[in-house]
Amino acid sequence: MERVIFYILAVIMIVFAIASVTSRKMLRSVIYLLFVLCGIAGVYFLIDYNFLAAIQLTVYAGGIIVLIIFSVLLVHHIEMQLEIAKTSKQILTAVTCMIGLGVFLKTIYSYDFPVVENSLTTTTSDIGIKLLSYEAGGFILPFEVVSVLLLAAMVGAIIIAKGGKLEVGSRKTEAKKSKT
Repeated sequence: MERVIFYILAVIMIVFAIASVTSRKMLRSVIYLLFVLCGIAGVYFLIDYNFLAAIQLTVYAGGIIVLIIFSVLLVHHIEMQLEIAKTSKQILTAVTCMIGLGVFLKTIYSYDFPVVENSLTTTTSDIGIKLLSYEAGGFILPFEVVSVLLLAAMVGAIIIAKGGKLEVGSRKTEAKKSKT
């Protein structure tokens, strides 16, 4: 049964990934990407990585997709259609993808993956303690660096979003000054 569910999720992810890349409407591409990210979370649930699946849903499928949708709505028109690439570029991209797929499949099928029995289980509490630990092997410094990076990205996004409106306002005041 698990194998059937995996194949269903894999087909869903492949179909929506192709739809995301080939769609000419930007908002539809983002929605298709959302389905791909939810499919990845489904695979995590399937292999019993519940914490990682929850992080996938909240951070990527939740937060990142919302940010992408807001940026699409702020920067572009919602009905904006993307340009179609030239035929030569499409053919070059297809050939490159086929070569990459060939290398990937050859690598996968040439390696014998041994089954590893893992008797050690990691709980959410263990992950939290390790994440916020100051001791050797702790991740408090990268955790804090990522939080500062996300704060800087949010401030930058706000400045970019408001930048156009502030320039229009300053142009209007300059135009009023030049009239008087």
